[in-house]
Amino acid sequence: MSGEATPHLRKPGWFTVHVLNRAVSWLTRRGLSVWGSRVLAVKGRKSGTWRRTPVNLLTVDGAQYLVAPRGHVQWTHNMRAAGGGQLILGKRATDFTATEVADDDKPELLRAYLTRWKAEVGVFFDGVGPKSSDEELRRIAPNHPVFRVTTP
Repeated sequence: MSGEATPHLRKPGWFTVHVLNRAVSWLTRRGLSVWGSRVLAVKGRKSGTWRRTPVNLLTVDGAQYLVAPRGHVQWTHNMRAAGGGQLILGKRATDFTATEVADDDKPELLRAYLTRWKAEVGVFFDGVGPKSSDEELRRIAPNHPVFRVTTP
């Protein structure tokens, strides 16, 4: 597991925070998933207040995952502390537990994530894409937390 924090973090720009994230969240809260989008709700590790952010829910071989394309961001720290949260689509909120995926187990998941959402998030993967080798994907794995989502 990559429970150790690394310096890799790509903060979103103004347009992403104030336009894109808000638009995707607005649509998702109304039940319209944008390419697998959900609103992730997770309790803040210090405040205990629910924090929300749009995420892409990845499904591989019937299992669901959350990938952090921007690196070790607030929701990943909160997820480690809380051990789970809620995925929201429209009026439906699904509780889940989360288990962090070990770096050596990430290449297949990162490849699947990039295959689906490279146009949206590829810039955050330092030139590594869905056709990159397992070695290249393993090299960047510590920079991108991945959590397996388990629902009751």
